[in-house]
Formats: sequence, C-alpha cells, structure tokens
Amino acid sequence: MSPTAESGDTPTPVHLPVLVDEVLTYLAPRPGAVIVDATIGEGGHGEALLRRIAPAGRLIGLDRDADAVRRAEERLRSFGRNVVVRHASFADFDHELDAAGVGLVDGVLFDLGVSSRQLFEPGRGFSIDRAGPLDMRMDVRQTLTAADLVNTLDERALADLIYRYGEERASRRIARQIVARRPLRTTRDLARAVEAAVAGRGRHHPATRTFQALRIATNEETDTLESALPQAIARLRPGGRICVIAFHSIEDRIVKQTLARYARGCTCPETAAACSCGGRRMLRVITKKPVVPSLLEVRRNPRARSARLRAAERLVETSGQTGSAPARAR
Repeated sequence: MSPTAESGDTPTPVHLPVLVDEVLTYLAPRPGAVIVDATIGEGGHGEALLRRIAPAGRLIGLDRDADAVRRAEERLRSFGRNVVVRHASFADFDHELDAAGVGLVDGVLFDLGVSSRQLFEPGRGFSIDRAGPLDMRMDVRQTLTAADLVNTLDERALADLIYRYGEERASRRIARQIVARRPLRTTRDLARAVEAAVAGRGRHHPATRTFQALRIATNEETDTLESALPQAIARLRPGGRICVIAFHSIEDRIVKQTLARYARGCTCPETAAACSCGGRRMLRVITKKPVVPSLLEVRRNPRARSARLRAAERLVETSGQTGSAPARAR
C-alpha cells in the first residue's frame, strides 16, 4: 500500500500515493474507461485515475481496511456516481465486480502491502516502534491475529513462517526466543524477543522481517494475491491493462511469475500433468524490468524506495494464439 509521510510532530500522516505518474502512464486510462483500484487505500491513485476517466468513466475501489474505505469515500465524494468503494478483499474480485454490475474492465491497479497510516496507529499492531497490541489485522472482522500465531504455533512452524514470509535467516533462533517468552501480547514483547535472538542493529530494526512475516501470514497476503491476479486478468477487456505495485520481493516474485505465465501461453497450475487451457496467450508484459520511483520521489517520500511496479496488457484473442503449450511433467 502506498506509504504516507509524517511532517514534524503532526499526529496524522499525510497520504502520498506512490508512482502516480507511472501508474497513469502504464495503465493509460482514457475518458469513459472502467477501472478497478483493488487496494483503494485513501484514494490517492483513485483520484488521479478518476480525473483521467471523467466525466463518463467509472472507478470501482476495494479495500479490506474499513478505515481506509471511509477515508477514500470522503476523498472521492465529489466524483459522485463515477466511483463505488466497497469494503472487501481483492480475493473476492469477481464477486465484488458482479455485485457492482461490472463485467469486463479497462484497467486494474493493485497497490500492495501496509500503509504508513496503519503503521502510525499503535492500536493496529503493525509497528515495531509504536507499542500496541499484537494484532496486525487489515480487516478487523477476521478473528485471527498475529498474537494467535505467535502464541499457538509450535517452534518449528513459527520458524518456517518467519523464514518463508520474512526471508529471515535467523528464523530458528527467533522462534526459540518467542516460544521461551510466551505469552507475547504487544509489539514491544515481540520486538524484544527478536532483539534477544539477533544481536546488533543494522540499517533496519532486527525485527523488521519477523513483523513482515507475521503480517503476511495473519492477513494471508500471498494467498489472496495469488487468487486475485487471475481473476483480474480474466476481467480485462482486450487492450485493457493491469498494474501492480509491490513493496517486497515475495509479492513482486508472485506478480512477475503470474504475468509471465499468462504471457507465455499456458495458465494451467504447475501441478497439472498436461496443459488443458489450450496454450492461450492472454497478456503482453509491458515492463521488461520493474519500474521504480525516481530519486526525487524517494527524497520526498523515503518509504517509497522499495516500490516496484509491473504492468501487462490483455491481448486480443485470435485463433493463432492456441497451441504449443508444453506438457507437464508427471
């Protein structure tokens, strides 16, 4: 999710959407287009898109965070019926578009991750630096919290989780400390457990990767992304485009591999014994490498530095697109 930036001692962060010009370039919205902002956040990207597709265009915004939905609705109220914002996970992409009476769309944007406003609010439990409950839920309607994972998983499962989603090489030492200190109730409890397992501090707090891992697992972020991307691609009309902004390598890898798979000509699961989709190429990847923020943007908003944008265009289906899909190994 696009970072926000704090100004001095101001208690409320100012929303700064990331890579706005690049999103407009690669999504190429035109007047009258129908666009889905699958992570509407506080409406920064949505507002920029609505100005391009006005006066007859339509924006469908989704977000798991009820607070973000309220802020986006307030920010975009002046666009009236041109925008619909729904409190929903993008894993339910198809269902939400059906509910909004939308079929094929001209563009889809995903802006992944956690926002700085979520990090800024101690009660959400995302921040290492701000004491709060060990929550980390993006949607407070769900019951599972980070505290549940920390306090119920066995040591091996916890170490595997931290390694898989945090790419943390000290995951076993960290898991051992966490288990020894149970129950952990607050973000400070977790940070201290990691500090006890990992000596010294580098550029980032030693608990950064562990917090990331628990946040991803709590919200099932990789699973929902892997579910949502095929739905979004299938909803694109020929010539429609998809843009995804990721902030860490795990999400970016999923995006890269998914777009490449749909551009290659076979979208069957890797576990399939043979291709059954006909080898249809559905996408043309239009970013050979991930697009990154300019130095000027990073200076203005340092939290944008890890953003990576990838984009692809839906191909016009022709009879020549069928065939030549490789057989799967059994």
